[in-house]
Amino acid sequence: MDRTLIEAARSGDEEAFASIARGSADRLFAVAHRILRDVGRAEDAVQQTLVTAWRQLPELREIDRFEAWIHRILVHACYAEAKRARRWSANVRLLSVDGLTTPDTTLNVATRDALDRGFRRLPPEQRAAFVLHHYLGWPLGEIAETLDVPLGTVKSRLHYATSSLRAALEADARTSTPASRERMA
Repeated sequence: MDRTLIEAARSGDEEAFASIARGSADRLFAVAHRILRDVGRAEDAVQQTLVTAWRQLPELREIDRFEAWIHRILVHACYAEAKRARRWSANVRLLSVDGLTTPDTTLNVATRDALDRGFRRLPPEQRAAFVLHHYLGWPLGEIAETLDVPLGTVKSRLHYATSSLRAALEADARTSTPASRERMA
């Protein structure tokens, strides 16, 4: 991010902040969507992040830490959206469909769907650590600093997220019928 642009925005330049927002909104949305797994909620989290960033920008002490700072705000906005989603979400149960007449050649789609279902079961804190590490490629120390948690907590969240995803995939594999496995092959 351009240091002079951040300094100008920090001084109250709305155009400079609008330029920052335009330049970072897509990346912020990608992270929020991967954490929340919902387009509308991700958009809301990004919007809340940008509003909060604008309000708190004068308080930013280290301009070089802008990326980590705005991602911290984003992760907390995602946590708030996830809490709101839990209060209002309906429980939907997927029912299997027997007797497909055509072979299913969408193994990749099925795998992505199984991963998505497993990812949705993770708590937002685990999703955030997983996305920051595996999607953005951040080192564990930077994630700990951004989330303001100890390094051990980040390691624990990544461990439990990975274990939960693995268990969800294995459970999906066990629950699929032999006939559906043959169709997938």
